[in-house]
Amino acid sequence: MLKLYGGARSRASIVQWYLEELSIPYEFVLLDMAAGEHQQPEYLAINPMGKVPALVDGDFKLWESGAILLYLAEKYDQAATSLEERGIWSQWVLFANSTLATGLFIEASREKEVPKLLTALEKILNQTPYILGSEFTVVDVAVGSILAYVPMMLPIDLNPYPIILDYIKRITQRPAFQNTIGKS
Repeated sequence: MLKLYGGARSRASIVQWYLEELSIPYEFVLLDMAAGEHQQPEYLAINPMGKVPALVDGDFKLWESGAILLYLAEKYDQAATSLEERGIWSQWVLFANSTLATGLFIEASREKEVPKLLTALEKILNQTPYILGSEFTVVDVAVGSILAYVPMMLPIDLNPYPIILDYIKRITQRPAFQNTIGKS
């Protein structure tokens, strides 16, 4: 069985969301970050950086939420069947974890980046219900989780982006989202 390690209010919930979407059984190991459980030798053997999330699949250990999402997509989702499709999935997951998250969460870049990023996403979502088309994918978990955090955590007015607001509403109503991030 897969073991997912995470802390309260960490990106582990994004991985949990995807595991729930895929209906994959897993054990969630909640680390007490305040008590330093993520810095103990047992956990550092899984992730030497001492960060969460981390995934253990048998003898295989993986950390970084984007890498874990892509691994799970490759192993269990099977929807991306070509190298090119997997490349597109990787592009979007990396975009979510680096470009989008940085543009929204880093205050110094927010004023410049938010209009650029959200306008582009608004145009994409104006043509299709999900980032890559009519089907929900790992890309929507990666991008959608970052966008879903905006109303919960950031002083960003999303009213100029009604299509993004609709997208956030649609993905946050999914049962797997409600069972994971939605519980926060």
